[in-house]
Amino acid sequence: MANAANKEQQERKHLEQGLQQRQADADFRWLMGDPRGRRIVWALMGRCNVFSPVFNTHGGVMNFNEGRRDVGLFLLSEINRLCPHQFAVAADENAPKPESEETNDD
Repeated sequence: MANAANKEQQERKHLEQGLQQRQADADFRWLMGDPRGRRIVWALMGRCNVFSPVFNTHGGVMNFNEGRRDVGLFLLSEINRLCPHQFAVAADENAPKPESEETNDD
């Protein structure tokens, strides 16, 4: 037979965890809703090699790279889960700008 107090504690813990998750989700949406936040997240994903290979013949380096990449993939999954439209915005904002083809040749 389950203890009623224990069941109440479990329910309270479950409610608190749900509140914490909703707060974290709202925080991430806020971060991605601002150009400064998108720049930070985009830079972190780049540093984590989300869009490039992480292979290395040295096992230790490979493990380090994969751990770093895991963080970047987490950020990418949060974008896809919470605000997928912001990915395109961030990609556009952080795309390399074409150099002007204008010259001063007269």
